[in-house]
Amino acid sequence: MAEKKKIIFMAFAAFIFLASGVVIITANINSKGSLDKVLQQDENRVLENTQKINNERINIITKTVADVSPAVVSINVTEIREVVDPFFSPFYNDPFFRQFFGDNSYSREVKSLGSGFIITEDGYILTNDHVAGNATKIVVTLTDGTHHDAKLIGSDPVSDIALIKIEGGKFPFVKLGNSDDVIIGEWSIALGNPFGLFDVNDKPTVTVGVISATNMNLDPVENRFYLNMIQTDAAINGGNSGGPLVNSLGEVIGMNTIIYTAGGSRGSIGLGFAIPVNKVKKIIKELQDNGKIDRDFYTGLSVQDVDERIASYFNLKDARGVIVTGILKNSPASEAGLETGDLILKVDNFRISNRNILLGVLQEFRSGQTITLEVLRDNKTITKQMYLQRKS
Repeated sequence: MAEKKKIIFMAFAAFIFLASGVVIITANINSKGSLDKVLQQDENRVLENTQKINNERINIITKTVADVSPAVVSINVTEIREVVDPFFSPFYNDPFFRQFFGDNSYSREVKSLGSGFIITEDGYILTNDHVAGNATKIVVTLTDGTHHDAKLIGSDPVSDIALIKIEGGKFPFVKLGNSDDVIIGEWSIALGNPFGLFDVNDKPTVTVGVISATNMNLDPVENRFYLNMIQTDAAINGGNSGGPLVNSLGEVIGMNTIIYTAGGSRGSIGLGFAIPVNKVKKIIKELQDNGKIDRDFYTGLSVQDVDERIASYFNLKDARGVIVTGILKNSPASEAGLETGDLILKVDNFRISNRNILLGVLQEFRSGQTITLEVLRDNKTITKQMYLQRKS
């Protein structure tokens, strides 16, 4: 009997042991399944977070850059320039020395570069006159790496705007916006070919900033006049000239053209200026229609800047504006009723701060137009209408 109980006890113990093993194995299996589930949840969470981060990285700026970049081009030009031997340059214009040494100038090819942007599907491209206006050969590189010979359609040195064209079709192109709607402080994106970097990977360099100011009237550079310019702190450097300045919607609001630098440096210090696109649109239409800009008029005015002495004499608050010093007989100025001693304060909506600004403002008009001048005479502000008569 005792032996039987012992056998029953051992059998029961074995059952318990086996049952425990099943439990342990099952627990291990369940534990592994839970771990896999946890790992899968962690992986899903990582993927979700990565996707969320990626979605946050893709914003209106990156989308705009992706949309606009294919229409931005690199422009390489060859010009023939007259060069004077440095040894003779101080005496080059002196007839006395030229009779002994002759004309020591010579012509040579000069290569330079800039930027541009395609504005039509059939290959019309905008750039600066100082980039392509005097070129004997123009080669345009697209973001697909292809090179195209370009033809100069028309150029206006005064406004520094040029229109060129490449042959072909279905080119990517940008949308031209409205520069009158520009908001100070809004995002601005500059794209182009600074220092020739476009040719490294066939992509434009992108810089981002804000619109710093509008209606900026700058001093002329080599008889090019820059009025109502858009100022931005998006970095613009040598080679960016002719590239687009776009808003966050991908609309071109200006053409990057000129920068201020410090201490002779060529690098950006956050003072870049773009020609407003509304002016660009007006110029290119005239170039397409007429091949030139009609400024063949004269005024008959002689003027000088208002200095401290003149400002004191006329009891002006500050030395700004220009004073009329002479008027040709039977000229548009005399017909308008202007007189010597008149102070010109405004021309249409342009404030006149000095003679250079007046010269630049007059370039905004065309032969046959009538302009309104606001002048100060005998301490009274009056207006005069002047018809811009074509030169005879």
